[in-house]
Amino acid sequence: MNFNIVEDGELFIIRATSSNGSGLQLKSSDGRVRFPMRAWKKLLAVSQKGKIEIEILSEDNEGNIIKYEPFNMNVVSEPVDPYLWYRLLYPGYESWLDLKIVQRSTENFKEASIFENQLLENNCVNCHSSQQNNPEKFLLHVRGSMGGTYFVDGKEVTRRALQTEQMPASAVYPAWHPSGKYVAFSSNKTVQGFHMRPEKNIEVYDLFSSMVIYDTGKNEIAAIEESDTVKYMETFPSWSPGGDFLYYCRAIQVEEGFDYRDVKYNLIRKSFDQNSGVFGNAELVFNAQEINKSVSFPVISPDGQYLVLTLHDYGTFSIWHKEADLYLLNLKSGKVDRMDLVNSDETESYHSWSSNGKWLVFSSKRGNGLAARPYFAYFGSPENIGKPFVLPQKDPTLYERLEKTFNRPEFLTGKIRTGPRDFARTSKKEAVNASWAGEKTIIVPNELKKQTSAENEEKEIY
Repeated sequence: MNFNIVEDGELFIIRATSSNGSGLQLKSSDGRVRFPMRAWKKLLAVSQKGKIEIEILSEDNEGNIIKYEPFNMNVVSEPVDPYLWYRLLYPGYESWLDLKIVQRSTENFKEASIFENQLLENNCVNCHSSQQNNPEKFLLHVRGSMGGTYFVDGKEVTRRALQTEQMPASAVYPAWHPSGKYVAFSSNKTVQGFHMRPEKNIEVYDLFSSMVIYDTGKNEIAAIEESDTVKYMETFPSWSPGGDFLYYCRAIQVEEGFDYRDVKYNLIRKSFDQNSGVFGNAELVFNAQEINKSVSFPVISPDGQYLVLTLHDYGTFSIWHKEADLYLLNLKSGKVDRMDLVNSDETESYHSWSSNGKWLVFSSKRGNGLAARPYFAYFGSPENIGKPFVLPQKDPTLYERLEKTFNRPEFLTGKIRTGPRDFARTSKKEAVNASWAGEKTIIVPNELKKQTSAENEEKEIY
């Protein structure tokens, strides 16, 4: 848990003391506090269910000693998953230069690339997703000349094309069924517009989107409900831990000339029969439109009791919304509460649970308002949520210099063995086309067909 001292001083003395009396001491001449790894882990081990008190003293060049107010770090016994993976990129919206999917150990500072777009003609990669934090079973999308959805199962990497002629847009945002047999996707037609205001320079929104389900064994994709696309826009699927319900965000289908600020998404779910593969009727879980808000990223805790969602003023692309905050939904009572200790004055957006349900990792722009960083928060209960802390770095001043943003952080229960060259080799093979299953089709409103066929799909806002 390295950190940086921003006070003036020629020499700093740092003491870390466990509630049982054990401790360690170190000195710093530049304010950077870097605990020896072995000593820090030993201190954590003896401090479980207790506290570590941090004392800091500084000395100036005249020998004056300043003692700062001590602060505590609470130590819990429930471990975090050993790895984290995320997309690392510059926080713009035009260039895909030097884009990577990276995994990072949470037990030390070791980091390794899983995917590097420089090996695939600088094409964009996004929407990485694992099956219940499983490092052996995951997928990611690649756009452009080597495009497709790349599936990893153990050591095998396959490239598949998940857009059929029945689909006006490709499969985009994924959610693995707990069994690994299915992946639910939203199929989105997304555009971006640009503001003239410096405090908000971009807006990203959907023109239409629908839910599809992909059978990984049969390589078949099907619409969940054909009539939904005419009535609604559906996005960001998420399964219940048992796989019996599919949760997602839904808004009224926009029409030509719509105002993007009027688009509000509610939280919906459908039951799912795992034997027949049949979905039930839609159920309203949380009416965000009723309070003039919009929902993104519903993610359910592994025990099935709670759901964390992002709430913001409109749309679904919360990473561009400063007002976006995390909320906790009790799935038994239906009560929704703002996670006050977790949120900040800046954007809180994408989030995921650890495999034991005791930790959350989420994207936050609280550092500088521009780049998102992964923050961790302990979750004991709705009444016992820990104060967030940023992903520790070996050099605690790294975030002050790093221009890149951390996108879509998720936990992993182990290390991913697949690397950049595995994807590069697979990219040279032809993508295997998925086939369309069933008689359902995805219907796009006529006005939007015209709009999406236009050459210029970006429009200036304001």
